[in-house]
Amino acid sequence: MSRDTGRELNHMEELIRGNPNLPKHIGIIMDGNGRWAKKRHLPRIAGHNAGIESVRKVVNACGDLGIKVLTLYTFSYENWKRPRFEVSALMKLLLNTINNEIDELIEKDVKIKCIGNVEKLPEDIRDSLLDAIRVTENNAGLILNLALSYGSRQEISEAIKKIAQKVKDGILNPEDINDHVIRDHLQTADLPDPDLIIRTGGEFRVSNFLLWQIAYSEFFVTKTLWPDFEDKDLFEAIQNYLKRERRFGMVTEQLSQT
Repeated sequence: MSRDTGRELNHMEELIRGNPNLPKHIGIIMDGNGRWAKKRHLPRIAGHNAGIESVRKVVNACGDLGIKVLTLYTFSYENWKRPRFEVSALMKLLLNTINNEIDELIEKDVKIKCIGNVEKLPEDIRDSLLDAIRVTENNAGLILNLALSYGSRQEISEAIKKIAQKVKDGILNPEDINDHVIRDHLQTADLPDPDLIIRTGGEFRVSNFLLWQIAYSEFFVTKTLWPDFEDKDLFEAIQNYLKRERRFGMVTEQLSQT
């Protein structure tokens, strides 16, 4: 990194650090690993490998800024449809990453959580993930929420089934079902809704990611491919977010009265 680049990064960080309106929860759709590799005539897994460094940078930057929750769309429910050799390579990469990074995450007081159908993961990966969750459960810093084998439609379907069972068992009246009841049956029930969703790679879609939770999230789409995403890109997204007026269905005049 050049001296000028370092100064620019420090200036960008100073502009947002300590701002009371910083997003409490950032979600990132990490897109572009395959395209990054293709541009370099490399196998797709090379892009996934390169993306690990971007994960490390973003986790460190969010922790330093005091962001409360970072949710990373790591492996979607639909990704199981990819070629078997790619899925296998991704699973191996995931296992190695968990094992290699856990000590540093503990040192930095990061708490690991996970949403998704963990039961579909291979047993060794599931065991390592659950162990990482266990050893970091008392950490008080950044919550790193991994969306693994995750699909929002599947999550909502499971929530509806649980609510329907409670109605069937006489525990819950249909008339009492509201937004709060549904939220409490989602896998993110103990987390605030995302304030900011970042999507890399330039695509304008949500890809079955936190469909219920992002009802009032702000979106930032960058053409930067995930392996090229760095601190400055995160700071740019947050700066853009801080310039927006979040009205949650109200008008500007009402906001000053709340």
